[in-house]
Amino acid sequence: MHYHLCNASAQKKRKAVTEKEMAAYLMVYFKDDTHGLYMALSKDGYSFTDVNNAKPIIAGDTIAEQKGIRDPYIYRGPDGMFYLALTDLHIYGQKAGYRTTEWERDGKQYGWGNNRGLVLMKSPDLINWSHKVLRVDQSFPELANIGCAWAPEMIYDEVKKKTMIYFSMRFGVGKEKVYYSYLSDDFTKLETVPKPIFEYPNGVAYIDADITKVGNKYHMLYASHDGTSGVKQAVSDSVNTGYVYDPKWYDPEKVGCEAPTVYKRIGENKWVMIYDIYRINPHNFGFSETTDFINFTNLGRFNEGVMKSTNFSVPKHPAVIQVTRKEAQALAKKWGLNMKF
Repeated sequence: MHYHLCNASAQKKRKAVTEKEMAAYLMVYFKDDTHGLYMALSKDGYSFTDVNNAKPIIAGDTIAEQKGIRDPYIYRGPDGMFYLALTDLHIYGQKAGYRTTEWERDGKQYGWGNNRGLVLMKSPDLINWSHKVLRVDQSFPELANIGCAWAPEMIYDEVKKKTMIYFSMRFGVGKEKVYYSYLSDDFTKLETVPKPIFEYPNGVAYIDADITKVGNKYHMLYASHDGTSGVKQAVSDSVNTGYVYDPKWYDPEKVGCEAPTVYKRIGENKWVMIYDIYRINPHNFGFSETTDFINFTNLGRFNEGVMKSTNFSVPKHPAVIQVTRKEAQALAKKWGLNMKF
């Protein structure tokens, strides 16, 4: 691996950037076979090319307690820095020789996966990263019995002036739901006890929330386990309270999908929703486009329509951000990708 892991104190903050400066798109994703982190670039938001020829840019066994990561999410903070949050979990850890049992803890007591940590990473340039394992179960005494901590995402809370992290969590083998907390300014620990962000009717489990602010509304897409897993939406005037249940399914798939995430097209009043269609073999992403978060146009799956993955396949659980021409060029150069921006 030719990435750089570095000391956070050596990183210099960058200035904030505006959408007018954006010229490309960066997708992060992972794969089940490696449990590592991958990156792909796009000039137009339709065709994505893996920067390292479909090989991990960071191996999970170098940053995670369980020697594997899942569910990467990338966010550009108001300080101009890049932040990554990932699930610390290797679902094939026993098979890979990292542990002697199927899971870290007893599956009957703690359920499928039953991890306890998240990986937090920080970078000024998408190349040099610091990292820390955040043990959620050790953050507060009342979290000691959590059954999992999955799929972390981040958003800047404009009222509190802090980065809010939210992730799927359950206690023991209870129902998963999404909890939110606030991260310390040095991006190393939770400052507040996680609280549920939303209660699904009748106690149905839901996971994989993704919040996008459009105007003065917050649109939370999530994977509902109400029958076949699929994408639903709840909308609020507040980043972490007041989300209203909407029974409508927002993905067009007939089979199970999860991990919805949204990115905005540069310079356009259009947003793209991606979802991980995990119930097909091989895995693939589906895409829908919207201007109002009410009506979504199905763009199809990777390599079955307008959306292209030029040199990679079977990606899982994506996130996409806008990047500047300079950032895209530096990342491409770092990994030897012959792509002009």
